[in-house]
This record gives sequence, structure tokens and C-alpha cells, in this order.
Amino acid sequence: MKTISTDRGNIKVFPFESLGHANHGWLETRHHFSFADYLNRDRMYFGNLRVINDDIIAPGKGFDFHPHKNMEIITYVRQGAITHKDSMGNEGRTSAGNIQVMSAGRGVVHAEYNLEKEETILYQIWITPNQMNVEPRYEAKMFHSSFVTDELKLLVSGRAENTGKGALFIYQDAAIYGGRLEAEKVISVPIKYQAYVVISEGEALINGTLLKKGDGAEVTNAHTITVEAKTTTEIIVIDAP
Repeated sequence: MKTISTDRGNIKVFPFESLGHANHGWLETRHHFSFADYLNRDRMYFGNLRVINDDIIAPGKGFDFHPHKNMEIITYVRQGAITHKDSMGNEGRTSAGNIQVMSAGRGVVHAEYNLEKEETILYQIWITPNQMNVEPRYEAKMFHSSFVTDELKLLVSGRAENTGKGALFIYQDAAIYGGRLEAEKVISVPIKYQAYVVISEGEALINGTLLKKGDGAEVTNAHTITVEAKTTTEIIVIDAP
């Protein structure tokens, strides 16, 4: 981990190799923050961002039914697909490039299975909500996987100003942007609070600092993030208080 201060804010980089790691046989995972048996008291959360797990789930395996309460749980599928079931009666399959959101609210029980013949690779993201004990809810959406041109796609948001823009809703004044960039493409992302950046594929300069595949970075004291793709790159930017 290293912190870089520039005229475009502070960037604290967390290389992929430094993340928490667990291999359960059916599940191999990297933890950006403390989770389960991985405890790092310096990496408990980043504002209201509580969890980012980089999961590889074996075919025919998954997470059996388990409870959640008062958490916004976002699943971004990067390869394969995940099949969701919950105590609200929802059931759905979310494939690569698409996202599902569950507001656990006052309490919900759910399961996530890889019913495919290939590994499923996904990000599991948890954000603490700004409203407690709401009615639990679930939704999923397909986002086009074509290269972005002018801006990253708005994937998830609970901000009033983003109403009607096609994003999946969460109970928090946050926004998650993502997309694929061709090599040498440069775009900017507006930041309201502070941002956590994850590189899913490729390499990119984030406000002048290089991030590689699997790396994460905290960006603070910056109103804009400039992304310069060095190779074909997939990126997620989480802006949350």
C-alpha cells in the first residue's frame, strides 16, 4: 500500500497481492476490506463502503441460504453467471456484465449459486444504508458491455439527481460507475464525496497513478477522477460518503 498526493487529490493504492485472501476450494476470494476470517484493523471500511470481495466461484457451488439486515448488497458479475434466490420469493440469473442489488433492510434470507459449467467471477460490494429497517427489495439489470466513449456508465445510485437515469437504486447517497475502455481512451468521472476505484481488467492511470488488474485505490480530496486506459481496461468507481 502506498499513498500518493498530487494536485488532483490523494490516492492510496492497494495492490492485488496485498489484499486479504482465502481459498475454500469452491470459493477463492480477495478482500479489499476486513471480512470473515480476514481481519485488518486498518482496512475495516472506507466511509460507508464496507465490503468489496473479488470472488471466483466454482461451477455448481455457491453461498447457501443466509441472513442479512440493513445493508445494500451489490453484485457485479464479470464472468459466468450467478443465480439468486431469497425469502421474498425472488429468483433470477445475473450474467456477466450485469448487476443485481439487494436492500436487506429489516431482514432477508438469500442464496447465491453458480449453476453454470464455468467459474463465475464477480465483485460483491456492501454499502451501509442511510435508511434503516426498510422493506427488503431485490432487482437486477442488464447493462450493455460495449466500450464507453464519453463517460462511464452510471450503474447504481440512490441520489435524487440520478433518478430516471437507469441506475439500480440503493438506500444511500452514493453512485457506482463502470465500463470498458479501449486502450489510450481518456475519460473523467465526477466525484461528490470520495471514491474507491477497482481495475477489473487491464491497466489505467487514475489521476496520473498507475493501477493494474485487481488493484484497488482510495481517492480523496478530488472532485474529478481522470481515467487514462493504458490497455483495454474495465473499471469500477464507487463514490460514497
